[in-house]
Formats: sequence, structure tokens, C-alpha cells
Amino acid sequence: MAGFVEHATGWVGLGIIAVYSFLIAFAIPGVSEVVLAAPLDLGIGFWPQMAVIVLVSGVAKALGSVFAFHIGQEAKQSGPIIRWLRRSRFDIVEWSETKTLQLAREYGYGGLALALCVPGFPDTLSIYAFAVLERDYTKFAIATFVGSVGRLVLTLALWQLGLTALEVA
Repeated sequence: MAGFVEHATGWVGLGIIAVYSFLIAFAIPGVSEVVLAAPLDLGIGFWPQMAVIVLVSGVAKALGSVFAFHIGQEAKQSGPIIRWLRRSRFDIVEWSETKTLQLAREYGYGGLALALCVPGFPDTLSIYAFAVLERDYTKFAIATFVGSVGRLVLTLALWQLGLTALEVA
């Protein structure tokens, strides 16, 4: 799917970015920064185009996260799924509950947003971990939107700093 994004052009490419961002929140393990590499060429200038990509990706990822949140709420009610996960080779449930509870206790939904701001780290585990433990759809959607946008803005800032450093050298 990332290959589609890397070759997405025009306004249709923006739709591909939205679908990718939606899916990466709950189904595709990977990183969301790839959307910044899409050669959209929307004819609006580089920085306005980046702003559109960040906004579309953030909204789509928040919607995908809400979908994951709903799945997490359903899984919470499903004893067999949780029992199977606890018996699996790696106790994902225990690990994610421990880490997520630490973040939730210390930083609340801000902790989720901060976790999602880390460039290069797959979001799916953090999203599902919070989804199983939390209950507020609106706060969850806002936190995932803020974290998703923050991550892309941070990536753009780091990229710009790298270009500036190359120009100076």
C-alpha cells in the first residue's frame, strides 16, 4: 500500500493518502510519514500542499483510529479474544496494558498524542492499546488527530533542518 502512496499524483492521490492513513491506524503496520513523499503536484505550491497532506492524513488517521477504538471496545467485551491473546507466545495484552496504563495515568490522552508524534514508530499498537483501555471516542479521536498531525509536522521540521544543514555545509 505504501507503494501506491509513493506514486500517488493529483487530487486522486490525495484520496489514496486518505485511504492509506485510515488503514494504517488499524490494519496496516507501518509508518505514516510516507504520505509526505507522495508526488501529488496539486499546483498549489510545496508548503500549501504539505499542509493539505498533513490535514487529510490527520483526519483520515483519526477516523481509522476511531474505527480501531470501536474494535477495541468490542474486543474488551470478548473474553475468548483476550484469553487467546494472553495465552499467545508474547503477552501483548499485558505489555500494552502496562505501558498504556503508565502513559494514561501520567499524561492521559496527551500521552497517546505524544506517543503518536514519534516519527518512524508504527502507530497500530499504541492505538489498539489505548482503544482497549479507554472509553471516550471524542477525546480519543482528538488525541489521534493531534498526534498524527504532530508527527507529520515534526517530520517536515526535521527534514527542513536537514536541508538547511546541507545548504550551510
